[in-house]
Amino acid sequence: MPPIVRLVVYSDFLCPWCWNAATRLASVHQSLGPAVAIEWKSYLLRPQPEPGRDLEKFRAYTQGWLRVAEDEPRAPFVPWASDAGPPSHSVPAHSVAKAARALGEDAGARMRERLFRGYFTESRDISDRATLAALWREAGLDAAAFAASEDPATVRQVFADHEEALAFGATGVPAARLAEHDFVIVGAQPEAVYQRWLTRALAAADQSGRAD
Repeated sequence: MPPIVRLVVYSDFLCPWCWNAATRLASVHQSLGPAVAIEWKSYLLRPQPEPGRDLEKFRAYTQGWLRVAEDEPRAPFVPWASDAGPPSHSVPAHSVAKAARALGEDAGARMRERLFRGYFTESRDISDRATLAALWREAGLDAAAFAASEDPATVRQVFADHEEALAFGATGVPAARLAEHDFVIVGAQPEAVYQRWLTRALAAADQSGRAD
């Protein structure tokens, strides 16, 4: 059965609240089944490279992840414990995620989870090319397909997603909208809110279909 409700989610792999939202939406999606489709799109908190960021300041910032973790125990967070990083910008991780999604929905989901976990629990710099290649292998994806993440068309699509999010009024992430609507809901909503929102959308779509 083709999906009858499509949810578009704008997200950034450097945003801790986005991992919370992704965790909740995965649970809701599993509950509601194939009648719902979720399309993940890029939002760039750091659109341009910023090399040389202060590592100690970054370590202090990541202590704040523990407060985010209290809001969603299924998405574990560990303050930065590596001498690598901080990530210089958002684009590389998004490009890799898009290359993975081109291999199929399951591949895209595995890569999204691997990027979030690699960054927030394993202190891995997800702007570093070698690190991203390692995460790609760990996700069990076709090695040759990793090159697509450097395709200029893939990078352009990342920036196009970001511009689309801004056009729909996304002032931050995570942000979500029903595909046929032109407004977004910003923030990591409780799972019950996502569940209720999509359940109502399914009911409305079903009623519309019967009316037709």
